[in-house]
Amino acid sequence: MKRTIRHASNAAVSLAVALTLAACGSSDHSGGAHESMSSATGSASVTAPAASADHNAADVTFATDMIPHHQQAVEMADLAAERASDAQVKRLAVAIKAAQDPEIQTMSGWLSTWGQPVPSDTDGHDMSDMDHGDGATMEGMMTDEEMQRLAAASGAAFDRLWLELMIKHHMGAVAMAETATASGKNADVVALAQEIITAQKAEIATMQQLLPTITG
Repeated sequence: MKRTIRHASNAAVSLAVALTLAACGSSDHSGGAHESMSSATGSASVTAPAASADHNAADVTFATDMIPHHQQAVEMADLAAERASDAQVKRLAVAIKAAQDPEIQTMSGWLSTWGQPVPSDTDGHDMSDMDHGDGATMEGMMTDEEMQRLAAASGAAFDRLWLELMIKHHMGAVAMAETATASGKNADVVALAQEIITAQKAEIATMQQLLPTITG
C-alpha cells in the first residue's frame, strides 16, 4: 500500500516540477508541461486502507482533519476548472485534485478500519473554524467569505486569488502533516504525511513562481 500512496504523491511532485519548469522557461502555457501533467495525472490511483490497526490519537487527528482540508482543496480545484483563465492554473488544479481525491479515500478507509467516524463531505459549508477538540482551528482553511470571493471572481483576478488562497491552504496542510510525522504512530499515516509535505511544498514553490506572472 505504501508503494501505491508514494506513487500518487510522487505524481503530484512531478506535476509541480513540470509546472515550475514551464513557468520559468517560457510564457507559452502549452507543450511539454501539459504533456507531462496529462501523463502523471493519468497514473494516479485510489489507494487501499491501511492494513494495520496500530495507531494513536495523532493518527486519528491527522486523518480526521486532513479529509475536510483536502475536500476544500478539491472544491477550489473544481472552481479553477470553471473560472481560471491561465492554462497553468487550470493544470495545477487538475494535479491537486488528482492527488488529493485518492488520499481522501485512503484516509477515510483508515478511520473506518480504526472504528472512527469519517467526516462527511463538507462542500458548501464554512470549514475555517473546525477544530481538533482542543480549541485549535484547522490550519490554512478558507472561510466562507474567502470561498464566496473566489467563486465570484473570474479571469486573471480569479487566478491571482486562487493562487494566493491555495498557497495558504497548502501551508496549512504541510503544518498538519509535519505534526503527524512527529507524533503519529501508524507507519502508513507517517508515510502519507511525509509525502504530502514533499508534494505540497513543491506545489507551493510552483504557485509562488507563477503568481507574479498573472497579469490583466
